[in-house]
Amino acid sequence: MTLSLNPTQGKLLKRFAQIGPYIREQQCKDSQFFFDCLAVCVNKKAAPEKREFWGWWMELKRNNEQLVYYYQVGLFDKNGDWINQTINKSDVTESINETLIRFHGFLQTAVSELEMSLSPDEKMNKFPLPLKP
Repeated sequence: MTLSLNPTQGKLLKRFAQIGPYIREQQCKDSQFFFDCLAVCVNKKAAPEKREFWGWWMELKRNNEQLVYYYQVGLFDKNGDWINQTINKSDVTESINETLIRFHGFLQTAVSELEMSLSPDEKMNKFPLPLKP
């Protein structure tokens, strides 16, 4: 069952919110959406407001019926900012990749239900993790 053709920004936000806690509505703008995942805590002993996390974030841009995505991985710092950073720990990389692949599957399903297409940005050619379809 399809939800609608040419969905509004509000309908897209509502559908993306159903995927899980990944969407950051405050950081979404007209035809642009922001998702992230704090996959692995860097230091659990730090106070909650001072914790940093390894994870991923993704920008999704709408171009008519097409949604173009661009993922990045790195550190979510104690100031609440994402820093693009290479991760050298295989267990951390594995955890991040698992959450990203799971999310990407949910996103593909949602986009399909909206009768839209999902395509990687050309910058995804340099993405450090093996994102599987």
